[in-house]
Amino acid sequence: MDDEALWNTARHLLHDDTLKPEDRLAGLLLLFYAQWPAAISRITVDHIEETDGAVRIRLGAVPVELPAPVAELALHQAAVRRSHAVLGRTDSPWLIPGGRPGRPISAWAMGERLRKLGIRLAETRSTALFQLATELPAAVLARTLGIDITAAVKWQRSAAGDWAAYAAEISQRATRHLQGEDVHAPR
Repeated sequence: MDDEALWNTARHLLHDDTLKPEDRLAGLLLLFYAQWPAAISRITVDHIEETDGAVRIRLGAVPVELPAPVAELALHQAAVRRSHAVLGRTDSPWLIPGGRPGRPISAWAMGERLRKLGIRLAETRSTALFQLATELPAAVLARTLGIDITAAVKWQRSAAGDWAAYAAEISQRATRHLQGEDVHAPR
């Protein structure tokens, strides 16, 4: 998947209000965070946290801060989720409830919904992992995305990320933080 296709898909998911919010969110989790439908289907509302104006989602051991449009979708979905079953329609702990009360959407159903949006699952996930592996060391990739460290190392080697630049940026953030600067402000 090339950059143009990736960003066209992202824009479509972010701005097309005719799509179901849960499908838009699931597509964005695959597109930006390399989450398989099976992983997306197991996300509960407890995986979403909002503190100090930031919305984070726990996909692995370390929560990931969501950018504003994705955060809005996640909060909306957490607020309105309901099981799809006609009988026993109740609030569900699952971010994307399934057709049976108390159960999440199945991985197969989640994958089918994404395919109907024109998302090619393996291609999209590979693109996301490759992009993330160019930006993050394997250990960080594994901990934030919830993937095995050996898989993260393989993706890192494949992407040949510049870890010296990453380490320098983290070091500069720490120095700016100690000096009282806004570490997230563009330089």
